[in-house]
Amino acid sequence: MPGGGVYYRGRFCLLSVNIDHIATLREAQGGNEPDPAECAVLCEKAGGDGITVHLREDRRHIQDRDVFALKHVIRGKFNLEMALSDEIISIAEKVKPNQITIVPEKREEITAEGGLDVRKNVLKIKDTVKLFHDQNILVSLFIEPDIETIELSRECGADFIEIDTGTYCNAVLKTGIDKEIDRIYSAANHAVKVGIKVSAGHGLDYKNITPVLYARALEEVNIGHSIISRSAFVGLSGAVKEMLEILD
Repeated sequence: MPGGGVYYRGRFCLLSVNIDHIATLREAQGGNEPDPAECAVLCEKAGGDGITVHLREDRRHIQDRDVFALKHVIRGKFNLEMALSDEIISIAEKVKPNQITIVPEKREEITAEGGLDVRKNVLKIKDTVKLFHDQNILVSLFIEPDIETIELSRECGADFIEIDTGTYCNAVLKTGIDKEIDRIYSAANHAVKVGIKVSAGHGLDYKNITPVLYARALEEVNIGHSIISRSAFVGLSGAVKEMLEILD
């Protein structure tokens, strides 16, 4: 197989299910349903290796109470996505997830778009990495598949990079798709060389994920919208299991 994927439980990589849009459904109607904590339990029972949520500054879906509730029910890896916000950093310190992933955040966007500007935020990122490392919490940076940005991520002390696959997933022409896959592979190769672990996410679905799995030493994929959407037709457990079949 190309890419030299790392095997876990007979699969190329781990699956972390992003359950933000369960909270989106709840917030659209108000009230308490559907419950992200219940969703997390079902995803893990179906074979998911961990759960990802993004506690946004505008609280458009996941709320503070959700991250504290999730801390108590998640048995695998709990990955908390967050902006470089002092308020959210303070909450993350109290929650103590297994990992935080620093992402860019704009109030007008539908979801996180584009990778983190590491160069612009080097000092803040370094301080944040040290803060969480002192609490034995892993730190990942959500970045474009760019060699210079990977070097800066290493300089900041990041444990992981999460390669932003959004441009790849939005590409239509084969030339564009091939170009983005090459960028992803090159980024993964370079990350491994400099000692940073590799995950990937943003826009991945049941149809476009396979080429990404061949990125060198890919340890984890973070997938949310596609799984939650598919669950409307086959149920949440079924949607998770269908994705796991692709990862087998």
